[in-house]
Amino acid sequence: MNLRLHDIELPLAHFDLILNLECSRAVTGIFGASGAGKTSLLEVIAGLRKPRLGLVQFDKTVLCDAQKRVFVPPRSRRMGYVPQDGAIFPHLSVRGNLLYGARREAAAGFDLEHVASVLEIAPLLERGAAELSGGEKQRVACARAMLSQPKLLLLDEPFSALDQPLREKAVALLQRVRAEFGVPMIFVSHLADEVATLCDEVVVLERGRCAGRGRPTEIFTATPTMAWRLNASRLTGTPSIG
Repeated sequence: MNLRLHDIELPLAHFDLILNLECSRAVTGIFGASGAGKTSLLEVIAGLRKPRLGLVQFDKTVLCDAQKRVFVPPRSRRMGYVPQDGAIFPHLSVRGNLLYGARREAAAGFDLEHVASVLEIAPLLERGAAELSGGEKQRVACARAMLSQPKLLLLDEPFSALDQPLREKAVALLQRVRAEFGVPMIFVSHLADEVATLCDEVVVLERGRCAGRGRPTEIFTATPTMAWRLNASRLTGTPSIG
């Protein structure tokens, strides 16, 4: 997997997202406080936002080239996007939600029963979406994204609404998804422990720009100044980054 964002410029409310970034690891973490531009970055990759300038390329496919006016719509990008709220359809059952995102011909291992088993939602298949807890909704959203057989899975703070025990379980399940399906991931979080557990590398965003990059052990034990700022963001949730 090689994801390339070259000379990206996207105007936001209080600053511009300006990035040059290449991601080739199995799981890349995008870390920063609320308002740093993390969700906007995912939306550029998914095709939900058009950058003013720049190029987005996945492997050999150009998804967006602002100069040449090339833009591949979201439905054609094969990106599995899991937003913060899960975006579960409330009028459908769990099975209905999963089938909505499934491709007609399932590749080996990407059938509904197997995906539901890996994410531990098989007992919930006939339950209405309105009956689900927050953690269950996020697992259903992740399963729906996986059933689209994505080339890249985009996860936008999927565990932010969960308490600590549920977050730990959800992180463990996502590790199982990584091992079972081998789909590369971009994982957004403002919590250092999640990123350190799941990710092979970390990109730190600060007001729409890359403020640091490296392995989790390098980023979260970097310079005393950087370590203090990252720790402050994790503990307080205040925008010490961004």
